[in-house]
Amino acid sequence: MRPLSPTIICPMPAATKDAGKKIEALREKIRRHEHLYYVLDQPEISDTEFDRLMQQLKDLEAEHPSLVTPDSPTQRVGGKPREGFVKVPHSSPMLSLDNTYNEEELRNWERRVHELSGRSDVDYVCELKLDGMSLALLYEEGKLVRGVTRGDGSVGEDVTLNVRTVHSVPLSIDREKLRKAGIPLNFEARGELLMPTAAFRKLNEERERNGLPTFANPRNFTAGTVRQLDSSVTAQRRLDFFPYFLLANGRTYFERHWETLTALEKAGFKVNPNRKLVHSMDEVWRFIQQWEEKRDSLPYEIDGIVVKVDRTALQDELGFTGKAPRWAIAYKYAARAGITKLENVRWQVGRTGKLTPVAELAPVAIGGTTVRNATLHNMDEIERLGVKIGDWVQVERGGDVIPKVAKVVEDKDHPRGHKTFVMPEKCPECGTKVVRTEGEVDYRCVNANCPAKLRETILHFASRGVMNIDGMGEALVNQLTDRGLVKNVADIYKLTKDDLLSLERMGDKSAQNILDEIENSKKLPLERAIYGLGIRMVGERTAQFLAEHFGSMEALEQAGAEELQNVNEVGPRIAESIVEFFSIPANRKLIERLRDADLTMTGKKKERGTKLAGKTFVLTGTLVRYTRDEAKKMIEDAGGKVTGSVSKKTDYVVAGVDAGSKLDKAKELGVEVIDEKEMERLAG
Repeated sequence: MRPLSPTIICPMPAATKDAGKKIEALREKIRRHEHLYYVLDQPEISDTEFDRLMQQLKDLEAEHPSLVTPDSPTQRVGGKPREGFVKVPHSSPMLSLDNTYNEEELRNWERRVHELSGRSDVDYVCELKLDGMSLALLYEEGKLVRGVTRGDGSVGEDVTLNVRTVHSVPLSIDREKLRKAGIPLNFEARGELLMPTAAFRKLNEERERNGLPTFANPRNFTAGTVRQLDSSVTAQRRLDFFPYFLLANGRTYFERHWETLTALEKAGFKVNPNRKLVHSMDEVWRFIQQWEEKRDSLPYEIDGIVVKVDRTALQDELGFTGKAPRWAIAYKYAARAGITKLENVRWQVGRTGKLTPVAELAPVAIGGTTVRNATLHNMDEIERLGVKIGDWVQVERGGDVIPKVAKVVEDKDHPRGHKTFVMPEKCPECGTKVVRTEGEVDYRCVNANCPAKLRETILHFASRGVMNIDGMGEALVNQLTDRGLVKNVADIYKLTKDDLLSLERMGDKSAQNILDEIENSKKLPLERAIYGLGIRMVGERTAQFLAEHFGSMEALEQAGAEELQNVNEVGPRIAESIVEFFSIPANRKLIERLRDADLTMTGKKKERGTKLAGKTFVLTGTLVRYTRDEAKKMIEDAGGKVTGSVSKKTDYVVAGVDAGSKLDKAKELGVEVIDEKEMERLAG
């Protein structure tokens, strides 16, 4: 065998070494000025001088292409337009917040925090509720490696190329800077991406001058901008990023939320300065009132205030509901309102057959959005309002809430209308007689083949939180149903490229992307398929409980009402609705077709042990070896139950460090108090 030749390391030429030093010094100078301009809003040089520095760097890098690095300021924009977005799972769920709309609801939330934690001395952090879109930034060795949208909370889209164009997002952070801030080299920053109102206004003015349609509001425009396939388009639209969470390995890193915000700021992120650490709900309320008066002076839109429990250990103790943390709440400011004329009412048929009256309005601008339609909810609400066609009405819009008609305006400048309207006797879509179930306010179309129900059913099935078929929106679904290509959700899986190419405004690449999305949806877990069926009263959380309990669609189909009520959070009405759904032959046939299409119809049945059957536990204080969720899972997997308050029916209180009043209550009632070790032993 011939001996291996020794590896020869060629030294870097002196000229290249000198260029490398110049390039790195120039990069640091540019990064400093970017931070001063985009983060601190305190520029020290003119735009012309900044452009000159950037051009010097570009010229040097062009001469020495081997020295170009991904985190160079010149590399914010680059590469060919992407063909699509890759789905990326989040390190931990990106949950939304529960909302509250008045002081009483806010104080009720505080009371629940005190009751669940057993503490009365709770610190809170108040932050502005920025009206943008959620974004997660992942850093490795201090360098930005990925930007991911919120998506459905569990899985988002990789928008890294677009995120790199946002100047308030650091492409790299010096190790020493991270060390001083107390942040590890590998971390995740979550926050809000938004467009400042001045930039949005300027953009609309330019579009108006060029005879182009204007955009409705900054939030929707931001979401559309970050999903541009061409990052150079994103770069032209100035966006800002404000972080408010920092995670390492999917877990909150610092002991207090206030420390998190301070550390992010030290590391060079643009943390919103309008925040406050407070020690009582009275201070929270003063902060809310203060910013309601000042909100119009801000350079971006807000729709409320977010209040978070400061201590991370207490956050873990309070835990989560199905969709939101118990340790945070969003206080939403009163809806913005406008007065306009109600010109007509149309009836909209939903996927369950429910008929909803929709007010058609003379266009009115409310909170940066032009409103043309608003919900009237149902006939009971119409009668309560006493509204007629031709009336002047007050329309309200708050946050993501659908605009609604709040009241009729009647004065000398706003005379009443004269045309009354009644509930239609027949479905406006298919002509079938509508029915109203006794005890309910809603009227429904009971025709299973109603085209309106079909459209809404398909839109629900394809939506992000269900089967996540990106690209299957309203325009495409309308064409598919109008042409008879899709007559039920199972038909989605028989679509061919030729079918899609026969539709308007459908190119080869778009058609293939949709087919890929359809194929990917087959891999989603059982609970998504259950949720996608559109069973009345079966939402996302209930679908998950059903999947865990039965482990297969077949077992769920065969379950009776009594067995269904053994499932967590399934009561008699939900059980009856499920049994009714599976009793219809057409629905069973639909499921068979979905099974033939290779959708996931089985899952991991969650078998619970019996060691702790019938035993009730309460967790209090900070556990050393487990998070609150891990301890709860251990108890529940062994057949036990975890509740939030101590009573005579409690069997054990698991007390961690700094246990609160729940420990006192346990001693008072004579409930057995145990530690983590004993909890482990009992759970086996």
